[in-house]
Formats: sequence, structure tokens, C-alpha cells
Amino acid sequence: MGSLFEELEAREAAARTRVEALEAELAEVSRRLSVAREGLERLRIARETVAEVLAEIPAVTADASETRVEGVLVSPYAGAERQVIGVLTVPNWQPGMGVDVLPSLYRDIVEVVADAPGPVRAKQIVPRIGLPAETGKIEGTRAKLKRLVERGWLDEDAPGLFTPARRRTGASPNSR
Repeated sequence: MGSLFEELEAREAAARTRVEALEAELAEVSRRLSVAREGLERLRIARETVAEVLAEIPAVTADASETRVEGVLVSPYAGAERQVIGVLTVPNWQPGMGVDVLPSLYRDIVEVVADAPGPVRAKQIVPRIGLPAETGKIEGTRAKLKRLVERGWLDEDAPGLFTPARRRTGASPNSR
């Protein structure tokens, strides 16, 4: 019967090793689950905090958000650096606004277009703002140019040709 007991001991040792390995695996999965739960909780708290902050911001009307300085309508965004994610970082152009309200890369783009002797293309702007002339950078810059056109900062007279915006009075900067 010696061999039967030896076989049982060997099987018991193998089972013990397998149980210890599974317990170690369970401990690792439990640790990862705990980290994931903490991340989920942080995101939930962030979402609730943002919702509370947004709920506390009063609705801004045109009369309350703009003031007149020497007969010129001035936006509250004039002179403000806008780097907040999830918020309109490129505001619609309004009288009294300077390029200083734009994020730095957009400001650089507007300044390059303004300094150009004529209409410019995205591939001409990219090296002037310090980016490599790669397809991805050109396309990203083209998207920024289109956004600046939509918001009234630039004009696109012909497809892909950008110029400084000609300001229109009494109409939306985007109406033609």
C-alpha cells in the first residue's frame, strides 16, 4: 500500500500547488478590479462635479455678456486665454475681440495668414508655425483653418485658400 499513499501525497501536493496558483491569480484579479473601481469612482465624481459647476453658471444673455466701451461692443472673452477642454476653445469672433483670446496655436495660424501677401494653403502654414510638413500635421492644420473660418476669424475665398476675415457689420461673421 506504500505506493498508493505516495500517489495520494503526490496528487495532494499537485492540488495544493494548483490551489496556491489560483489564489495568487485571484489576488491579482482582485487588485486589478479594485484599481478599476477606483478609476470608475473618480470619473463618476468628476462628472457630477462638472454637472454641478455647469448648473451653477448662470445663463448668459447678449446684454449681460457684452459691454460697450467708447461705443464698441466688447466681449467678456476679449483678452482671455481659453485652454479649457470640453468648452468652445475658439470663440466666435465678435467686435472688440483680438487674437489674444485664441489658444496659442490658433493665434499663430491667424497671424501667419494675416502676414501673408495673399491667400495661403495649409501646407504653406505648417512650417511657419513650427510643425513638420507631414500629411497628418497639414490635415490637422487644415481642420483648424476651417474652424477659424466657421467662427469668423478667417475667410476661405476658394477651397483651400485662406485669407484674413473681412469683417461684416450688422450680420453674422459667417454669413456671406
